[in-house]
Amino acid sequence: MISSQRVLRLAAQISLLVALAGTSTVLLLRPYLDDDGERIYRQGTVSEVTQGPVTIDHIQWKLESLEVYTQLVDQEKKKITLEQPAGSVVILATIALTPLPGVSTPVCSAKLRDDRGNLWESQYATGLALPTSCTDDEHPFKLNRTDQLAQVFVVPESAVPHLTGIQVENQREYRRVLITR
Repeated sequence: MISSQRVLRLAAQISLLVALAGTSTVLLLRPYLDDDGERIYRQGTVSEVTQGPVTIDHIQWKLESLEVYTQLVDQEKKKITLEQPAGSVVILATIALTPLPGVSTPVCSAKLRDDRGNLWESQYATGLALPTSCTDDEHPFKLNRTDQLAQVFVVPESAVPHLTGIQVENQREYRRVLITR
């Protein structure tokens, strides 16, 4: 007859062997199970660099210009109000956008990027001749038609020589594209 102590010891040994086998399997297969694209995307790494055009989420993007201003004015020569601290300048990015078949609700926002990894979000500006959003009712974007979009960024003046382009991304595909000029 087997004693209860021996049964417990045998059960503990079998449990330990199963745990070790499971851990070994995970460690062995980890390189194959990891999604490098997702990991790289979460780190903020740019996956592609192009002069465009590039298609993201059924919208074709092409950077046409990056212009530096001390301030922006509307068509009536009145200053456009922006959150602009001292020592900063305004960057006006002009982008050619073409919504393609399959686009649902167009999201047209880009970030400005420099060669040091800094990113700036666009600011909403009213009074520009170009739309600053795809959902602008005064300038509707139409399928398969290329229109211009303005993105306004406020950056430190010292960053201007380091600006490289605009960044657009698709989180579902883990794509982050830097569009240069």
